[in-house]
Amino acid sequence: MRLVSFRRPGSGDAPVLGGMVGEDAVVELRPALAAAMRAAGEPDRAAAVIPDDMVALIADAAAMVAAGRALAFAARPESAGLRVPLATVELLAPLRPGKILGVGRNYAEHAKEVGGPAQAAPRIFLKPTSAIAGPGCTVRIPKSVTKPDYEAELGVVIGRPARDVPEGTALEYVAGYVVLNDVSAREFQLDVSPPQTSFAKGMDGFCPIGPWLATADEVGEPWRLAVRCWLNGELVQDGNTVDMIFPVSRLIAYLSRYVTLEPGDLIATGTPAGSGAFRTPPRWLKPGDRLRIEVERVGVLEHAIG
Repeated sequence: MRLVSFRRPGSGDAPVLGGMVGEDAVVELRPALAAAMRAAGEPDRAAAVIPDDMVALIADAAAMVAAGRALAFAARPESAGLRVPLATVELLAPLRPGKILGVGRNYAEHAKEVGGPAQAAPRIFLKPTSAIAGPGCTVRIPKSVTKPDYEAELGVVIGRPARDVPEGTALEYVAGYVVLNDVSAREFQLDVSPPQTSFAKGMDGFCPIGPWLATADEVGEPWRLAVRCWLNGELVQDGNTVDMIFPVSRLIAYLSRYVTLEPGDLIATGTPAGSGAFRTPPRWLKPGDRLRIEVERVGVLEHAIG
């Protein structure tokens, strides 16, 4: 499934939970489930089964099964009335994580361009939830920031509580994946001592995610996924998760030794080579720039810089 949070532009309505049907239509989960229940002669319990919040949805196994039923019913030819053209809705950030855990220098080629000794363990930083932004947003760079940068990443969303998880079963705790841009103010990360990495990466809107949450069964194994970024139409990052030093399963196992991972928590798994700080000359983001970030089998996230 590809699960979304959306609203109809100008409606003033609260966001609703939905899912993609095909490439150009969205469906609201509750009405679709209600229609499926009525068609089967069941009482309409959709409001009780589908929660209001994406985190609550992915944390509830029965609700996730119901969401799959709703989307399957909405995909039928006779259910066209349940589908809404994607172009007519506003996609929002698919969820608001409880916490965002970032991993630095996790691709071998990126670590090479950054330099320094090889890492024996993941390099972890935190981003606040106020950094979350949705697809199609404009990320506003603070006027005093002089070195704003991009980092295309695979985001991993946790689906159930994880503590001291073995690496061999770690992927069982994944609800799904999002495309993520780990926007960074490099002067706070690279030009001061000690580095202020979490602050550099934690400013308002510095974590656009989306366009949807692609469930783990939709994506499959995350160990060989292309990760690409285009800046104003130019391909500036072209990597693959096979280059990760610490793959997704190892990151979950490592983090869960120290922190209980909870449903909705988001892991930003690192970026391939090619971000602006390490180009010659450096290429900093500026107002009017447009970014397109693609993670294979997950989706495409586009947003602007303001």
